[in-house]
Amino acid sequence: MPDISMEIVSIDKPEETNVIVGQSHFIKTVDDLYEAAANAGGGIRFGLAFCEASGPRLVRHAGNDEDLTELAQKNAMAIGAGHCFVLFMEEGFPINILNNIKTVPEVCNIFCATANPVQVLVAKTDQGRGILGVIDGEPPVGIEDDGDIQARKQFLRTIGYKA
Repeated sequence: MPDISMEIVSIDKPEETNVIVGQSHFIKTVDDLYEAAANAGGGIRFGLAFCEASGPRLVRHAGNDEDLTELAQKNAMAIGAGHCFVLFMEEGFPINILNNIKTVPEVCNIFCATANPVQVLVAKTDQGRGILGVIDGEPPVGIEDDGDIQARKQFLRTIGYKA
C-alpha cells in the first residue's frame, strides 16, 4: 500500500475577495470557466487558474483582472492537486456565477464558494496530490434567535437578494 501524507493549504486572499475551489478534468476548463464567469455579467472581476494533471502539467490561467488571475495562479500552485481550479472574484458574489460554473461539462465538483478564510485539505501519495475537502470559515457559536432571523432577512434585502 502506498504511503499517504496530508497537508493543509491556506488560501491566500484579501478578506472580502470571494473564492471558488473545484475540480474539473480537461484542459478546456480554463476557457469554459472564463466564459461561464464572463457571461454572468454585472461587471464581475475575476481570475482563475487550473492545475493540469497530465501532459505538460502546467497551471493554466485566465481572467479579466490581472491581480486576481495572479492570485489564482499562486494559490493553484500552492494546492498543486491534479485537475483542481481556483477562481477569485470581486464586484459580485459566487451566487452570481455558481450555476454557470456548475453547467460547465467538465466540472466534477465544487468544494467551496465563499469569502471566508479557507483551508484546503490535500492528500499526497507517490502518484501526486488530491483535494480531500476544505475548511470554510469557523464553527457556529450558537443558534439564531428571533432578532438574528430579522437581521438575516434585513441583510438579504439590504444587499438586494430579497424584495
